[in-house]
Order: sequence, then C-alpha cells, then structure tokens
Amino acid sequence: MEIRNQTSVMYFILLGLSDNPAQQMAVFSLFLITYLVALISNSTIMATIAVDHQLHTPMYFFIWNLSMVDICMTTTIVPQLLFNILSQSRTISFSSCITQLFFFIVIGNANFLLLGAMAYDRYVAICKPLHYFLVMNKKFCIEVLAGCWVVGVPRSLLHSLLASRLSFCASNLIQSFFCDLPPLLKLSCSDTRINVLLLFTESLMIILFSVSSIVISYTRIILTVLRLRTRESRNKTFSTCSSHLIVVTLYYGTICFLYFRPTSSYSLEKDKSLTVVYTIITPMLNPFIYSLRNQKMKDALRKMCDQFIFLCKF
Repeated sequence: MEIRNQTSVMYFILLGLSDNPAQQMAVFSLFLITYLVALISNSTIMATIAVDHQLHTPMYFFIWNLSMVDICMTTTIVPQLLFNILSQSRTISFSSCITQLFFFIVIGNANFLLLGAMAYDRYVAICKPLHYFLVMNKKFCIEVLAGCWVVGVPRSLLHSLLASRLSFCASNLIQSFFCDLPPLLKLSCSDTRINVLLLFTESLMIILFSVSSIVISYTRIILTVLRLRTRESRNKTFSTCSSHLIVVTLYYGTICFLYFRPTSSYSLEKDKSLTVVYTIITPMLNPFIYSLRNQKMKDALRKMCDQFIFLCKF
C-alpha cells in the first residue's frame, strides 16, 4: 500500500523490442528458442560437472555457479517477456516490476564478482600451482561464492527501495522489455539525481573491484606465462584462460557502455540491442564458450552423452 501512495501508476507497459504486430511471433519464437537453449546448455554443464569427479576442482566449481547465474539471469527476464508477447498485454504491476529489478541487480552483481573470483582462481592455478589446492580450498571457495551473492543484496535493496519511492505521473510506458533501472529513472517525473548518483558511484565500485581482480590476476598470469620455456606450454596455459576472457569481454563491454554514461545520452534501439546481448545472448553462449574451448569439459560431455545413450538402449 505504501508504494501505491507514492506513485500515480499501478502498472507499467513494457514496450518490448518491436511495435510491429507482424514481428511479434517471430520475436517470441526467437527468444523462446534462445531461452530453451540457455536452460538446456547451462543445465548440461552443471550436470556434467556434478557427475564427473575429475571436474570437482575450484575452476569447475565456479563454472558450475556461473551456469547457475546464467539460468537465473534469463529466468528473471525471458518468461515475463514471452508472456507479454503471447498475451499482447505487455503490462507488469508496479510491485512485480520492482521485484524483477531487485533480482536482476542481485544476479548481475553476483555475475560481476564471480567473474573476478574466476580470474583469481586462474591466477593461483598458473602462478602458484603447488599451493593451488591449499589456497583454493573448499571452505574458501564457498565463502567467495557466498560473498558474490550476499554483497549484492543490500545494494539491490537500496536501489529497489529508492525506485519504489519514485513518482511516475506523466507516463507508464517503459522503453524496454524488462524493468531495468535506467528506463525507470528516465520515465520518472521525480528528482532522480540521488538515484543516478548512487547507480553510477556504487556500481562503479563493484565493477572496479571486479575489474581490478581480473586485470591484476591476468597481468601476473601473462608475466608468468612469458617466462615459460616452450611455445607449446605458453599456448596451453593461455588456452585455459581464453574462455574466461571472452566471457568477461562480452559481459563487461556491454555493461560499461550501457550504464556508465548520462541518462540523457541513451539511444533506445541501440540500448535495447545491447541489453539483449548481456541479459539473454551471453548466458546462452557461455556454456558453448567454456565447453568448446576446454578439452576436459568436452571429454566429460562426451562421456556423459555415451552413458545417456547406453541407458536409453535399455
């Protein structure tokens, strides 16, 4: 009831990705397929790591959790998007919008910190191999993972609470396909300077912490690899990091472009496309990036498929 007294709208209309009715079923089919591929591929990665004892190492522990984050990310956004296209209502209640925003920020924060933790894991594995299992022990990995999730909760609560206190008196049309913070701030007729300042400053802190971990870790990795005697050893070592670097580039590139600029400079169509990349496309691609560029993962997937086919014969 508090939210109702502080805003003149009870629901929002998500304008989605296209206003053309003829394109709606094509968009629905595309995102349904993308969502199913993301669910199946990430679930397959998680199942493979869970059943193969050779993959019960810190590196694959973090990959397993990255797949979990990817599933959560797409599930937070895509089902509502598909429902809106199918029902042609495009509406979402104010409380549901704030709830979606809360979970989106928590999951996005976990993704940032998890990518930083994975960089540190690669640093220890390559630069301090003799101490790897001593440093990256089970307790430490669980504590790092818990921190990735817990740290984002107060941040998400803060942004969600501030967003719930905004007034939307002029329009309830959100120029996006889900309840993201920048479109809400742009839509509001309240003074959003505090919201924008907090979004920029403490998001910058989270990203800088994660990026610093990645940059420092890979700087030390590169220095260590360059000291290796053979080219084959260097290529093998770099190949273990290439998957993570590709994922980091895809995720951070779109995030930084979207959020670290003034709200007045938003370009609607370009922003929608980039948002699709990091919320839907990247979670779908991550399992393929990690499996296709990782021989152990490919062998484990092949082994699990052979076992599945053998069981199906009976």
